Parts: sequence; C-alpha cells; structure tokens
Amino acid sequence: MQLLFLSFLTILDQRFGYQLNAITSNVCFTHDSIAVGEDGPTHEPIEQLAALRAIPEISTIRPADGNETVAAWKVAVESTKQPTALILSRQNLPTLIDSQKAFEGVKKGAYIISSAKGKSCGLLLASGSEVSLAVAAQEELEKEGIYVSVVSMPSWDRFEKQSNAYKEEILPKDQKIRLGIEMGSSLGWHKYIGDDGKLLSIDQFGASAPGTIIMDEYGFTVQNVVSQFKEML
Repeated sequence: MQLLFLSFLTILDQRFGYQLNAITSNVCFTHDSIAVGEDGPTHEPIEQLAALRAIPEISTIRPADGNETVAAWKVAVESTKQPTALILSRQNLPTLIDSQKAFEGVKKGAYIISSAKGKSCGLLLASGSEVSLAVAAQEELEKEGIYVSVVSMPSWDRFEKQSNAYKEEILPKDQKIRLGIEMGSSLGWHKYIGDDGKLLSIDQFGASAPGTIIMDEYGFTVQNVVSQFKEML
C-alpha cells in the first residue's frame, strides 16, 4: 500500500466526502491533540480520533513514541485487507519501549508498556503522547507506595480482535480502578475503564496558547493524573 499524508488531523473533517474506507492507501495524520498549541481550536482535534475509530474497515493506530511509530508503519504495510490511519503527535516524546516489544504490542492493539513494581492496585490507560504522561504519573505514585500498571492502547480495533484471554491479561477484571487518559473526546473510552473507572479527556474545544499551557489548563499534568487516580482509592 502507498502512504497518503493528510497532515493535520483536523483535516479529517474535509475528507469524509470521498469515504476513507474506500481508499487503498494508508493514511497519516499529524498534530493530533491540543498540544498543537498556538494554532488554536481550528487546528486542535477533539472529536476526530473518535470519528476515525468509528469508520468501518479502517484500522486506526495512535503510537506513543518513536518505536511504536515504526511498529505502526510495519503493521500498516503488512496489512493487505484494509487501510490503516496513523495518528502522530507534533511534540517531541521520550522513548518508552524497545522496538520488538513495541511491534508485538502495536500488532495486538494494546499491551502493558510498564508493569507495576509491586502489587498493582489499578491501571493507567492511554494512547499516543499521553502514554508518557501515564508513565511519569506511575513513577510518582510509586514514590507513595501506590503501584499501578500502564497500558498503551494504540489501536482499539486491533485490540478488539484479540482473544478474550489476551484481553483479560491486559485489562484484568479484578483491576477495577482504572484511569483513562487521552487528549480528545471521551467517546468510546468507558468500555475500557469500566463502571468504576475515571477518564481524563476533552469534550470541549481547545484554545490558543503554548501547548504546555493548554495541557496544564485541561489537566494533562503528572500532578493531576496522580490526584485523579488517588481519588479512586
């Protein structure tokens, strides 16, 4: 398959007309969240990721770091039955996982990217750039003796195709304390966080300011993630 670059994720709004599910090329979107910053609400996607996930016959992958991005492209190239939409961040992100683990994890849609270093009392679930935020919050919680595992969920549709045994391995039913983290619409997340979980998401339009300021304003900080999780204990 070829790779079609459409740049800003918000451009998706202009592309529904030609039916993305009829394209034979893979599609790459960038600037995937409010971290775009000064470009303002018109360039900050909120509902677009949820909309992409809802389109039939397209696999959507939102990688967390460079290795997940390479893995996402490999998975997309190997997929001959349907196109793949790659959702990439603009800001610099730390490397979180080695390339082989990233490939296996992306291929299955979700995986434990950072295990609890003690008896786990809950899960932090995230996709894309927010995975590094979840890992940073995990480290802060550990300092207080609170151990959690971090689940990277780059591709919901791929995760849904896995066996029930694998789903239980990644999202154990006895781990009811779950915090989902994503800088976009909350639509669809409740299936994974469950009735007892919480969600840090955005169901309003963005704003124009440096990305770090906007993320702070909307609560996407280590301190707030830690606070939100502790409220469920």
